[in-house]
Amino acid sequence: MSSQLEQLRTMTTVVADTGDLAQMEKYQPTDATTNPTLILKAVQQEAYRPILDKVVKKHPNANVVELTDRLLVAFGCEVLARIPGRVSTEVDARLSFDSQASIERAKQLVSLYEAQGIDRSRILIKLASTWEGVQAAKVLEQEGIHCNMTLLFSVAQALACAQAKVTLISPFVGRIYDWHKQAAGSHWDEQAHAGTNDPGVHSVVRIYNYYKTYDIPTEIMGASFRNIGQIQALAGCDLLTISPALLQELAQNQQPLERQLTPEKAKAIAPEWRASNEVSFRTDLNNNAMATEKLAEGIRIFSKDAVALDKLITEATR
Repeated sequence: MSSQLEQLRTMTTVVADTGDLAQMEKYQPTDATTNPTLILKAVQQEAYRPILDKVVKKHPNANVVELTDRLLVAFGCEVLARIPGRVSTEVDARLSFDSQASIERAKQLVSLYEAQGIDRSRILIKLASTWEGVQAAKVLEQEGIHCNMTLLFSVAQALACAQAKVTLISPFVGRIYDWHKQAAGSHWDEQAHAGTNDPGVHSVVRIYNYYKTYDIPTEIMGASFRNIGQIQALAGCDLLTISPALLQELAQNQQPLERQLTPEKAKAIAPEWRASNEVSFRTDLNNNAMATEKLAEGIRIFSKDAVALDKLITEATR
């Protein structure tokens, strides 16, 4: 019997959720995704510090914003040299409520990639799934720049992304699980909320069933996993972005892996069609305490790490 990682590859595109290039070489994912937190961790490692030093040395007159973009692209190019597919590069989370600034930053990132000979078909621009982020993605997609919508915790966000015709969404599993576990406190029953009963898994399944029922072409990439049970329960999802630690667990597991999600199963359930506009988006998000809180928290965390990365780059220029 092949490993669960190899079995998973037959039904789902495996994506590496890391900034560690050595891990990408080890597990050979199709795609890879990064964020400010992962890049910050990477450049603090001795093995990858030379990437930052090279960017700073090559562009002595650049400001910190330009250097940050060049660093992200430098990492992205290193990633693309090791995988056959796409890399996701994130727009500064501090722009999550500014559509125009997000559009401009995304175009800058793409232009830097293209200057390195990278075709835009291999790039996914990551944006937070705020209303403003979705509208920025809508414009970018119309101009041939493909987007990956991150920090997605609800069907309302998924519907807005579908309407904007974005290329890919990244619904978070682990952070939803975290919220419900914390809210339940001492009443949380881990076994009762495992596998398909996991609230994070359930959220992705709802989105998957809706998208497949109505033939929405936007790809679904489950993200933010806490254990391999969550991954196993989403086998068959379009893509899953997985940390090196969980990739290793899957690679060491020889048990059979059954496909859980299929378009046929989704259409048999046939969830009801839902309209989506700004009012319904904001209303539904506001009524969903988990999604509201985790979206805001995610933006704060990524923004904090972006500030830390700015500081690191500034210190490297001295």
